[in-house]
Amino acid sequence: MSAVHRLTVVVDPAACCAMGRCAATAPEIFDQDPDTGTVVLLDATPPPESHESARLCAELCPCGAITVDED
Repeated sequence: MSAVHRLTVVVDPAACCAMGRCAATAPEIFDQDPDTGTVVLLDATPPPESHESARLCAELCPCGAITVDED
């Protein structure tokens, strides 16, 4: 039996500059607070089919508010 690859998404709302790239790129993982526009994490451990989107959001975030940890 093969090991399951796990990815954990971490956000820092205090570092978020409310650009919305994450919510536009991966709406299954991220949303925006309707009042502040800051990132809201919907799924901290997304399924494998969303891993690439999560990585892309971390890369695209201009504020560095998103990180991904893989194990």
